[in-house]
Amino acid sequence: MAPYPLIGKRVWVAGHSGMVGAAITRRLASEGCEILTVPHSALDLTRQADVEAWMAEAKPQAIFLAAAVVGGILANDTRPVDFLTDNLFIQTNIIATAHKLGVEKLMFLGSSCIYPRLAGQPMAEDSLLTGPLEPTNQWYAIAKISGIKLCQAYRRQYGRDFISGMPTNLYGPGDNFDLQSSHVLPALMVKAHRAKIAGDRTITLWGSGQPRREFLFVDDLADACVFLMKSYSQEEHINIGYGSDVTIRELAEIVSNVVGFRGAFTYDTSKPDGMPKKLLDSAKLNALGWRPATELKAGIAVAYDWYRRNT
Repeated sequence: MAPYPLIGKRVWVAGHSGMVGAAITRRLASEGCEILTVPHSALDLTRQADVEAWMAEAKPQAIFLAAAVVGGILANDTRPVDFLTDNLFIQTNIIATAHKLGVEKLMFLGSSCIYPRLAGQPMAEDSLLTGPLEPTNQWYAIAKISGIKLCQAYRRQYGRDFISGMPTNLYGPGDNFDLQSSHVLPALMVKAHRAKIAGDRTITLWGSGQPRREFLFVDDLADACVFLMKSYSQEEHINIGYGSDVTIRELAEIVSNVVGFRGAFTYDTSKPDGMPKKLLDSAKLNALGWRPATELKAGIAVAYDWYRRNT
């Protein structure tokens, strides 16, 4: 299919109040499109009839599907029903209604946790469904895999221009800093900040500190999403990564340096490590001409500044 310019289009960012949706909304401001948003208080995306009624009235021509129930290992492990059913409802309602109403283009956003726990590294798109999932986030992963397959199904059966992007671990302004449900980077930031304020000499890391993770600044993700919406139109989902990874201990050192915490780390090895390594193979996206612009320490500094001003 031909390139899809966004200028003059009615573009709905589903999930605009979340970290990812907010970043996409910021990025779209320079595209000359009409940005559509609706707060959760006005539209429950898990209710199909409500989604159909709102979309029929709003008439989006393009959709970024960034709405999801998200969280770290603890949240995934303790709320499996929410992570499976709510995400299935949200994405199915929006994707099915987009087809019903003839939406021109839709981009579904998934997660790198769709890949098998022991997938070859870096994880290429074709490693999907080649092995068992990581148990601590399997509920979320299964929902996201279903979203990818649903977009592919509408593409095959009805010729819909629905695409899927799989981001790596994200961070930045608007992140979730609640230690009960946050991902590792914002959790480390909160721990380091509180330890610095309290004068503590140590902070505790979950697990061994040895798992390797890749982190992408959320505004870089948003730029990649707009790039793909305008230029990508294939059935296969596409990875959106930073290109390199760090150990959790190395991440803690970078975060501590930015925050100004000078103490040491202890390790709670009773807590799970999760997947031993998660690095996306982003060669397909890079070959299309896109690369991230924000170095990890610089991005963490921006995120920390947002945290201090907003929490």
